[in-house]
Amino acid sequence: MVRVAVLGAGRIGQIHARNVAAHPKARLVAVTDVSAEAAQSLAKATGAVVQASSNEIMADAAIDAVLICSPTDTHADLIELAAKAGKAVFCEKPVDLSAARVKQCLDVVAKTGAKLMIGFNRRFDPNFRALKQRLDAGEIGAPEIVSIFSKDPAPPPISYIARSGGLFRDMMIHDLDLARFLLGEEPVEVSAMAAALVDPAIGAAGDVDSAVVTLKTARGRLCQISCSRRATYGYDQRIEVHGSLGMLRAHNIPLTSVEKADASGFTGEPALPFFLERYAAAYRAEIDSFVEAILTGAAMDPTGHDGLRALEIADAATESAKTGKTVSLKG
Repeated sequence: MVRVAVLGAGRIGQIHARNVAAHPKARLVAVTDVSAEAAQSLAKATGAVVQASSNEIMADAAIDAVLICSPTDTHADLIELAAKAGKAVFCEKPVDLSAARVKQCLDVVAKTGAKLMIGFNRRFDPNFRALKQRLDAGEIGAPEIVSIFSKDPAPPPISYIARSGGLFRDMMIHDLDLARFLLGEEPVEVSAMAAALVDPAIGAAGDVDSAVVTLKTARGRLCQISCSRRATYGYDQRIEVHGSLGMLRAHNIPLTSVEKADASGFTGEPALPFFLERYAAAYRAEIDSFVEAILTGAAMDPTGHDGLRALEIADAATESAKTGKTVSLKG
């Protein structure tokens, strides 16, 4: 039985805490948050206790693992504290908005021998994972073009935009990791174009809300990512992989599969409203993977290196969008 503590009782912390509490091989023992009310509410709902601080959790020898679901600017420090305390660590993306700080953090993880998993949940989506398995099995031959469509139903508050690190580091970083996952090799070139088309206030805050990115690997494989902060039809999450022998595609998931047909044509339900609903199964599966890796000694996946590479590509995309030039990626 893996004894787990959750650091951060916000939206994603609540999801992970409930999944741990329901897991047959794990037990949620503690929750902490800067909001005592939020921590108390989550602890009551999951049967855990409230710890006053993350330092108390790190010092508690009865806790085997921590889930870091706190704000991004706390992630690297908390990973280092947990690693030095001998805890297994699951951390939501990104480790930090600075690649240099991420490298420092990963050095500490390596020196302590700690287990670290990064929360790129889309790798665990049943549909995307099935697509990846069939791709790896050679059903469509060698992949040539990967197309990823990722659009939120509506933009976040401007107050969030200002501290998010930008669309590429905050939102598209999931798609950049997914691109590496599907391509099976590292991109060596990044080209990006972006604009503020959804809300002028986002542009005024120094960010963009609409972007298209193209990645190219050393063997010439391509990935195109279409990303927007607005989709009037629900949370748009689709993948298409074109290969030498055919194509694999993963569609959006609608609210229901009910379809109406009449004289005006066929109509169906909109896509699921947002990430909490769309990726509910993926969140459960990634916690399964984390717990099993602790119990069996298997390697964590996705790794801290995966988190670093996605951030480095996001940085390159940000640069490309600003300069209008293709950016080369270091290995």
